[in-house]
Amino acid sequence: MAYDIVPVDLAVKAMRDNGYKNTAYALAELMDNSIQAGAKNVELLCGERSMLVEQRNRSRIDQIAILDDGSGMDADVLRIALQFGNGTRLEPDQATGIGRFGMGLPSASISQCTRVEVWSWTDGIEGALYTYLDLKEITQRRMSQVPEPIAKPIPRIWREIGKGFRNSGTLVVWSNIDRSIWRSARALIENSEFLIGRMYRRFLASDSVRIRMVSFDMETPDRTLQERFALPNDPGYLMPKTSCPEPWSSEAMFQEWGEEGGTGESTILIDFNGKQHPVTLRFSYAKEEARAGRNAGATPHGKHAARNVGVSIVRAGRELDLDKSWTITYDPVERWWGVEIEFPPALDELFGVTNNKQAARNFTELASIDLDQLMKNKSIAQLQEEWAEEQDPKAPLLRIAHRIESNLNVIRRLIKAQSKGKDQSRQRHDDHSPEARGTAATRQRQGEGYRGGSDYDEALPSETRKLQISETLESTGLARPDAELLAASTVDDGLKYIFTQGHLESPAFFSVKPRGGAIIITLNLEHPAYSNLVEVLEKEAEDTGGDELRRRLSKARDGLKLLLEAWARYEDEQPDGKRKSQAQETRVDWGRIARSFLESDD
Repeated sequence: MAYDIVPVDLAVKAMRDNGYKNTAYALAELMDNSIQAGAKNVELLCGERSMLVEQRNRSRIDQIAILDDGSGMDADVLRIALQFGNGTRLEPDQATGIGRFGMGLPSASISQCTRVEVWSWTDGIEGALYTYLDLKEITQRRMSQVPEPIAKPIPRIWREIGKGFRNSGTLVVWSNIDRSIWRSARALIENSEFLIGRMYRRFLASDSVRIRMVSFDMETPDRTLQERFALPNDPGYLMPKTSCPEPWSSEAMFQEWGEEGGTGESTILIDFNGKQHPVTLRFSYAKEEARAGRNAGATPHGKHAARNVGVSIVRAGRELDLDKSWTITYDPVERWWGVEIEFPPALDELFGVTNNKQAARNFTELASIDLDQLMKNKSIAQLQEEWAEEQDPKAPLLRIAHRIESNLNVIRRLIKAQSKGKDQSRQRHDDHSPEARGTAATRQRQGEGYRGGSDYDEALPSETRKLQISETLESTGLARPDAELLAASTVDDGLKYIFTQGHLESPAFFSVKPRGGAIIITLNLEHPAYSNLVEVLEKEAEDTGGDELRRRLSKARDGLKLLLEAWARYEDEQPDGKRKSQAQETRVDWGRIARSFLESDD
């Protein structure tokens, strides 16, 4: 008796559970082969049949086909294509395209169905060669080799529904589909379009590949149920003409974010296996207009962005994964930034690309590592050198991970400041607002003979005052239009105090800046008092259901602002010199102590 190291029937059955996330990812493997073969047109054809389900006739997917106009395959290549772990691009020097691992066609197919048939031709469909794999025959040990390809006509139904038949090409047909999570052709296409549009966005945007998606009735193939062409879906939202809903379907919804004012794209050279390889990073964040309105996240484009949260990992122009490991999953603000990392196939081993091309495991693992804690007094280069000495395969990726983390922290702060600025620009100052009440108390003190340093600038021309105030507000992160609007309303309404938010370099909870006759109080977004107190009061006062509780929370929020205004006025009234410096130092010292108290439970 012969004892195979791996019994074929058991191995193939195990491969059915090879980790394809859903049918769309499995179909993408077939599309990879098409694009690798130079196809300009790829078609996803979904045939339905009516069947009795729970005493009712329902349409269910019967067969799925992928048709392309690529270069086609001869008999030898066709047999190799259906072998598990074999292929024509397995050598490192051939790893230049989106295919490579030799698992795609057979592995993806049996993950969804029990029979896959392939026709391929290189000189007209009349000369098409045919072969197949059948899981039932394999498990019954009636099939141990890929059958030798034979000449066989392409079935009429596919010739009728497919429009991509050219002089050369390939048709892959799945039958006995038993693993698809989508039962109807409509559901399959609607769910696949979003993912496929994202995975192949570069090809679609450049019009180098067109992907047609069709559903039809197997009994009446001339009756098309649904037909559409996949649109690019860019998670960085920098592309025009995408699947993003109006008003952002024809123009970019995000803008580039570049380090130190540069462009949104940067390249890092990675030394690997004796050669240097480029890794490109791209960063973006939402335009202010995209976040206009009270709840931008509930808009169609906001919901679209919510489905595209994560770091887009791109290999050879094709997205492998939208990695959510780098995101703060509970924070809806995450939808408003984009990060893309692109690398060549020569770095597959370094990034830990899986054989089904759905993830880059080594890169993903770095998202869970606290690099700041590991670095301490070291530079990222020193840490990378230590990891290399310990032969950690992820060492060359450290610099990339650190760059992403650092830049994301800045972008998140920018988005948060953008949100606060949007709220501030809508402020309405009535007689009961903290700003108005603080101004009234200040006027009373002025009448009693108390004078602050900011009071002298109240005599400046109003336009000069507005300019000084808006420039200061802009320096805290507020967008220029919002800063100008808030400055104008403050001066025109005769108010003394302005609240804004920003990222202060000092440990103080807030800063005090007299400008243009007003006193600007900037709350430190980095201080725990902001998240533990200010943010809670603002959110709860708006969202709480009970009127009485909302009134009390609003009163507490206003009371906090009045207390800060009182301190700001105290500091403003101190004469220039030692006493004013002491007041400012006391504010910073108190902020430092408050931080230690508020963080004591962490």
